Amino acid sequence: MRKRRKKSAGSVDDEQAPSAAELKILRVIRRIPPGFVSTYGKVAEAAGLPRRARLVGRVLRASPLADGVPWHRVVNAAGRISLRGGEGPRLQARRLAAEGVSVDSRGRIRLAEHIWEFKNLGL
Repeated sequence: MRKRRKKSAGSVDDEQAPSAAELKILRVIRRIPPGFVSTYGKVAEAAGLPRRARLVGRVLRASPLADGVPWHRVVNAAGRISLRGGEGPRLQARRLAAEGVSVDSRGRIRLAEHIWEFKNLGL
């Protein structure tokens, strides 16, 4: 029999109401305007969750509330589209390109040109 892992605070669980951390992350992502990107780490920091970049990824992947959130505007710290299976990376590149964000053939974005700086979010 497999043991159940205890979920850490702020983790995503489809069976429970969304956590405060999950809601903060989604609010921050909604504030990234078209034509700009942010990184998982910067989103976590702006949500008051420093060093929780992986939680941002889990929220975007697993939360039913993430529908309608501009997930495509979040990239990794190196300014690259994070690799995952399926159509995801190509769809993300197309959505960013439609907003004027250039993505090279290796999935890289020039962060210096397109990074969104969060200021005074008051979350």
